[in-house]
Amino acid sequence: MSNQKQGEEAMVSSFNDTVHEEKEEVSKDESGFRLKSILWHGGSVYDAWFSCASNQVAQVLLTLPYSFSQMGMLSGIILQIFYGFLGSWTAYLISVLYVEYRSRKEKENVNFKNHVIQWFEVLDGLLGPTWKAVGLAFNCTFLLFGSVIQLIACASNIYYIDDKFDKRTWTYIFGACCATTVFIPSFHNYRIWSFLGLGMTTYTAWYMTIASLVHGQVDGVTHSGPAKAVLYFTGATNILYTFGGHAVTVEIMHAMWKPQRFKYIYLLATLYVFTLTLPSAAATYWAFGDQLLTHSNAFSLLPRTGWRDAAVILMLIHQFITFGFACTPLYFVWEKVIGMHDTKSILLRALCRLPVVIPIWFFAIIFPFFGPINSAVGALLVTFTVYIIPALAHMLTYRSASARQNAVEKPPVFLPSWTAMYVLNAFIVVWVLVVGFGLGGWASMSNFIKQVDTFGLFAKCYQCPPSAAAKHH
Repeated sequence: MSNQKQGEEAMVSSFNDTVHEEKEEVSKDESGFRLKSILWHGGSVYDAWFSCASNQVAQVLLTLPYSFSQMGMLSGIILQIFYGFLGSWTAYLISVLYVEYRSRKEKENVNFKNHVIQWFEVLDGLLGPTWKAVGLAFNCTFLLFGSVIQLIACASNIYYIDDKFDKRTWTYIFGACCATTVFIPSFHNYRIWSFLGLGMTTYTAWYMTIASLVHGQVDGVTHSGPAKAVLYFTGATNILYTFGGHAVTVEIMHAMWKPQRFKYIYLLATLYVFTLTLPSAAATYWAFGDQLLTHSNAFSLLPRTGWRDAAVILMLIHQFITFGFACTPLYFVWEKVIGMHDTKSILLRALCRLPVVIPIWFFAIIFPFFGPINSAVGALLVTFTVYIIPALAHMLTYRSASARQNAVEKPPVFLPSWTAMYVLNAFIVVWVLVVGFGLGGWASMSNFIKQVDTFGLFAKCYQCPPSAAAKHH
């Protein structure tokens, strides 16, 4: 059986190497410029790591201190580590299912040279059309609201540098800017953006950490969290959302020259992300305590300096990149729906993609609730898209003895038993369904409805200082 497994992996590897090397050579020949190839055509293991690490912590970095104020320091740290490893495991499951699906299709001589495989297609190929429909619905809705959150974050951040416009006006402006992501063909072309994006979040995280420590604790600081169950589970769900950024895992894998090497990349990316999220959230909560309960964006409490303005600007650029990450799979789905996915003209594809941006723009203007919307999306969408569906899909794909025997990827060395994998997957399904979707859904929607009642829909300036908010009305 070992020989059979090696033969299958060799076949998959050989096919993938040939296809991706051809793509790379074509790209280099067409560009005629070495620098363009270096910056534009990424498909290595390192590109995938940068994409995963960069995509995992965007604006949520600014809301984690808010979550700590809701849950308390100890719970915040423990749940970050818990959901980080849980998210890494389900990303691993997605990578296994992708390789399984692709190897089966390659045996049928299916050619993916001009086709980007997506998660719903993996579910369709392995489990049938019902799973395809469920995966498509959850994934697209999550990515749509993930893009909405990036626009809200852009408006929230720029306001702390320039408040001559209210946040809603800034949302209009950044919606137009982010629409330019329609010109980026695929994740294969995010090499330089992923590299820069991770540098930006690294700077911002360490700025937050150092600035909070230098500032020291505010007078009369209190750390009362957790005070209410609704706040506790809202914060917990935001952390679940933080490590649920792998709704684009399949697309990132497909952009790799050797996608079967993806297996542990997400875990390595998560370990790096811990060095950003844990110190920044802990230090900011230590300095400002319960003030964060009414300031979901950490920038609003940190003193204005050149360092802070630099962090704001870098996060704005990063949110543009993350908007592209979240939107690109939606672009692919839309292209497939209207029959334009095989079109080679970048301009024509860009024009076809524009309708995808319009509803994102609209929702960002309706629900400008930076922070609470993260928890709501986490509870209602991330729970299923990122945790429950991959775990269930893996269990069902390998439920028969023959499927386990012929699996392209066997259980990992650290968990070498199919039974142990089933137990872990079942635990994930039950935990996330009860704690994430059930309690988290109740808490985050209660908090979200409270924001709507307090600020109203289409709020001009969510959580702005009273004098500034009055000025914009």
